[in-house]
Amino acid sequence: MKNFDLVVIGDLNAELVLTGDVVPQFGQVEKLVDDATLTMGSSAGIFACAAARLGLRVAMVGKVGPDDFGRFVLNYLQGRAVDTRGVVVDERVKTGLGVILSRGNDRAILTYLGSIAQLRYQDINLSLLDQARHLHLGSYFLLDALRPDTPQLFEQARVQGLTVSLDTNYDPAERWNGSLAETLAQTDIFLPNTTELFAITGQTELEPALAQLAGQIPLVAVKLGEAGAVAQRGADIFRADPPLINVVDTTGAGDSFDAGFLYGYLAGWDLAKALRLGCVCGSLSTRAAGGTAAQPSLAEALALM
Repeated sequence: MKNFDLVVIGDLNAELVLTGDVVPQFGQVEKLVDDATLTMGSSAGIFACAAARLGLRVAMVGKVGPDDFGRFVLNYLQGRAVDTRGVVVDERVKTGLGVILSRGNDRAILTYLGSIAQLRYQDINLSLLDQARHLHLGSYFLLDALRPDTPQLFEQARVQGLTVSLDTNYDPAERWNGSLAETLAQTDIFLPNTTELFAITGQTELEPALAQLAGQIPLVAVKLGEAGAVAQRGADIFRADPPLINVVDTTGAGDSFDAGFLYGYLAGWDLAKALRLGCVCGSLSTRAAGGTAAQPSLAEALALM
């Protein structure tokens, strides 16, 4: 019996979510927003909270600074029953911060990397891998210090018997490379959205792009936003539609999808059902500002399914 279902590795930052149908304008022009929320940010952090909310036993690995935002992140994760003993507090760095301007189905994002880019392979307590069933890594392109070593990390995890999933998120540099090919070769489950899928494959149509990656990776699940999700394993393709939800903020919806999908995967569900749970979890998370406030429990998600 393992101590954890998941070890989550990746970005950690606080996030300020501003909600309103406005466009910022330089020249000291003041615009009013409808609401402001300080909450848990980061793809990996939001995913960890979503997975724990579903009842999975989650350990988090990341880096924060010795500041107010770092303490906020640690307290938030602990309040969501996420084990934070793998989180490094580095006296030399400042905790990352995201600022999001959200207007329903779209958002603009500003990110200060800070501690996010400073997480290193040497910071990871590899003994956590012995205690877990699965490793998930988020925000690959923000992890500047760790990124060159992700193939080694994934290979080590698989040697120790874990399955491995990856959500790269967007590449701010728009290069879409680094050690990605080597990392994908050690990945069991890849979880891009369509923008990331097309940028990584160089394709412009969904089916050939999905088929290209499914020829290299055992399981690929693509988030399609309002159109739901599609997954491919070998030659088998699965689709799921999202439920109708009154959307407040889409921040972190993809991370909540990942958590729902991986819950089903780790529970041994068939992929159609796992994909449906992912869509339900991602959709329900959009009911409130920020990525974590409206994340569903397993009972709530199953009821909607």
